[in-house]
Amino acid sequence: MTPEQSTEGQPSIAKAALFGLCPQCGSKTLFAGLGQFADTCPNCGLDISSYNVGDGPAALLTMGIGTLIIILALVVDSAFRPPFWVHVIIWVPFTAALTVVTLRMAKAGLLSAEHRNRAREAGKSDLL
Repeated sequence: MTPEQSTEGQPSIAKAALFGLCPQCGSKTLFAGLGQFADTCPNCGLDISSYNVGDGPAALLTMGIGTLIIILALVVDSAFRPPFWVHVIIWVPFTAALTVVTLRMAKAGLLSAEHRNRAREAGKSDLL
């Protein structure tokens, strides 16, 4: 590993994803809001806004969490036969909470992977 590829002081991708850590310095400064990245890391100055995480994590989580919720709702319905309003009270908050928590982790993990692998947008210089 060359000195410019050193990962010393950088958190692992999993640790950065779980705790919202800056992929460069490891401080807990990746998010400015519930699901919004900070523009820069106040600790090391990393330009977080230059990374493009996109909607990939949201699309994948929508399908995964939707499948999980449907399976759990069917199991609960077949075992207990609760009225519809009980399903609403159980599954709407559970779905919202699970989506927010996992979306933060997925976005942080993807950003950390982009940083570690030096991923960037393709440009005109990449055509040849």
